[in-house]
This record gives sequence, structure tokens and C-alpha cells, in this order.
Amino acid sequence: MDFSKLQATSKITDEWSYPQAQANRSGLLAVSPGHKLYWEEYGNPDGEPVMFLHGGPGGACAPVMSRFFDPARYRVILFDQRGCGKSEPTVASAGPKIALAENTTDHLVDDINALREALSISGKMHVFGGSWGSTLAMVYAIRHPQNVASLILRGIFLGTREDLLYMYQGNAAVFEKTPFELSEPGSYVTYPDEWKAFVEIIPPADRADMMGAYKAIFDMTPASDAERERQLQAALAWSVWEGTISNMIPDNADSGKFGEADFTLCFAQIEAHFFANQLFLEPDYIIRNAAAIAGVPTHIVHGRFDQVCPLPQASRLAAALAELGAPPATFVMTNAGHSAMERETALALTAIMDGLPRL
Repeated sequence: MDFSKLQATSKITDEWSYPQAQANRSGLLAVSPGHKLYWEEYGNPDGEPVMFLHGGPGGACAPVMSRFFDPARYRVILFDQRGCGKSEPTVASAGPKIALAENTTDHLVDDINALREALSISGKMHVFGGSWGSTLAMVYAIRHPQNVASLILRGIFLGTREDLLYMYQGNAAVFEKTPFELSEPGSYVTYPDEWKAFVEIIPPADRADMMGAYKAIFDMTPASDAERERQLQAALAWSVWEGTISNMIPDNADSGKFGEADFTLCFAQIEAHFFANQLFLEPDYIIRNAAAIAGVPTHIVHGRFDQVCPLPQASRLAAALAELGAPPATFVMTNAGHSAMERETALALTAIMDGLPRL
């Protein structure tokens, strides 16, 4: 049966408020001896600056991400974070030992300031991020609130251990004997077939720690074609799992960029690198430091059916801000999953940007 029309109903198509434009300019910015960031600028060169932070980590940007913003009002900066997209080097081009060196949250925060300086952004800017991009946006705002006019956040990811276990661990430890056991909370409940493909990459004896088992495969230096193929298949399984469950109605016939070798090698290995190191943050860093962003207007859009970053993460952030006397300026729960490209979420984000007070 062809369910493609059903899947298409959840994605934004011709409802965009603004057409797809060409970048005004682009470039590579050296941010360390080993890394150059690829960036693009869209919209009004003299407009209110917006720093767009993509997800993953390792997800990279695409021109469509500029369509949330009125090109007459905003100056939009898209950039690929270290190790992915068109930045140099990437995990796919140079391997993890090179591309993951000097690739931590602290480095990415510093990169945002390097871009500000290189692009002559001296005043406050809007910071717009989804999923891991929401994490990075909040960390940046905690450390540099003087640079942030507003936070526009989609699919809140707080990055705690339980948040990661929900998506990557689930019932994997008992999957071999009781694959339908609802022994732990997790995304697997909603996507059982996709979960099966993700779990079965890992031998049963290693499934008590799925993230660790995948990381061991990614850290391997392949000594044969068979080992290289195993590494690629693991990266594909990791990437396709997340890409598929990002949509409330998944398109199982087309995994898109999540099924492309170069993208998936970057995406899976950078994520595993950050997750193995607790995102290079102290435990519960964002909630414990929420007071630092209490003075920054914060707008949240979160899909009610998000199984990559479940809704309680957004609710917890909203509650923490409310306890500080600074509830979110906007908190919209859309009838959508995780992807920013699902119709209700895309429309909500665009509406927030259209309604922000002018700087």
C-alpha cells in the first residue's frame, strides 16, 4: 500500500510564508588550527541578526532553514558546526580522530562568538535552535546573555542521561527474549519496526548499553572492508533511527539525508561522541543555570508527539523559568513530532519570528 500521501500531510509544503532564497554570501571561517566553519547569510544584510543553530550534534544546515524568517526584516546566519556539513574537516572526509578533536560544547560556544566577530555582529541577536540546537542556544545564552535578544527554541533537549536512555536504550536489554516487553519508557513503544532495525545491529550480549556498544563500533579503526562496512551500517542504523522517528508520520520509503553515507557518518559519530561525554556539560547544566537566562525572552515550540525529545523536557524548562518569575514568553505545543518541517511546528516558529518586538 502507498502511504506517501498520508506522510505528506504532516509536512509543510506550500504553506511557507517566505520563498526559498539564495544566500547573500557564504564562506569558511577558521576557528582553530584544525577546524573551519562553513556559513551562509540570508535576508537583509542590515537586518536584525539571527544565529541559527542546527540539531544533532552533527546535523548540519540546509537552505530551507532560512524560510522561518522574514527576509526583509532579518539577517539570518546559518552555519555547519564542527565536523559536519560543509565545514572542514568532516568526520566523513577525515575520520573521527581528526574531526572530533577540539569538538566539544565549549568549542561550539566559542565558535558562535567567532562568527559574531567575523560577521561584525556587535549588538544583541536572536538565537534560534532546535533539538541539540536548543541545547547549544541555551548554553550560549547562559554564558553570554548580554549577546542574546531572544531565544527561539524548538524540540527542547536538556541532554540528561534519562533523556538519552529514552531514545537509545528502551527495552534493548531484554529485546532478544521479549521484544514487545514494555519494561522501560522509550521511543521504541511508538516505532517498533524501526526500533528492531536499530537494536539488531548490536549483539544481544552488548545491548545493556546501546550507546556504548555503538560508540565502540564507531571508535574502531577498520582493518578490512568488512569492518568498514560494519561501521557504515552501524552509522546508517543510528542515523535512520533518529531521522525516521523525527516525524510523527514517518516516510519509511525515503530516509532522505539520514540514509546518505557522508551525512550519516558525520551525524552518528558526532552524536555518539557528544553523548558519551555527557554533552561536555555538568549534570543537568541547563536547569541548574536557568537563572542566567531569566532575563532573556524565551519562546518554546514543542511537538506534543515528539519521540526524539519528549515533551516533558520542554515542560520542565518552562516550569524552571516560571519558578524564577520568568515564564516563557511563548510555549506552544503543536500536534506534531520532532521535525521542524512538520506543518504546525514550522508555522508556529514563523509566527513567533514575525511577532517578535523589533530590536
